[in-house]
This record gives sequence, structure tokens and C-alpha cells, in this order.
Amino acid sequence: MTDWYKTLIWSWAGGRPLTYQLRDLWHKAEVVWIVGLIAVGVWMGHNMDWLEVLKVMGIFLAGFIFGHLFWGKKYIAGQQG
Repeated sequence: MTDWYKTLIWSWAGGRPLTYQLRDLWHKAEVVWIVGLIAVGVWMGHNMDWLEVLKVMGIFLAGFIFGHLFWGKKYIAGQQG
């Protein structure tokens, strides 16, 4: 009964968790992701107040730290959930 969300979400997401799919995309095209993140940072620096930019950076940093602490599994291409 508690796995209903996996069936609901994974059925339309290719049968695998979205985090695994995003990780596969990251490893296939790292340069594209890095250029995109730099572009977003430049856009934010030009179009937002510094306090807003710092808030977004803080949220990103918290997610980055938690991601490495709790979801740090070895990368396996095409890993199943």
C-alpha cells in the first residue's frame, strides 16, 4: 500500500526514478549542464537582487549537501529503481 506512489510516478517516467534518469543525463552531457548552470547564474546576477540570489544559492547549497550525504550511491549507467 505504501508503494502506490512508485507505481503512479514511475509508470509515466519510464519505469525508473526521475533522479536516476537525471543522473544518466548528467553523465551523458556534463558540458551542456555546466554551461546551462553558468548561464542561469549569469542571468540571475543581471536580473535579480543580490539578496534573492543569495537565497537561491543557499537553497541550492542545502540541497547539494543533503544530496551528497543521503543519496550518495555509486553511479551505475541505466540503474533500475
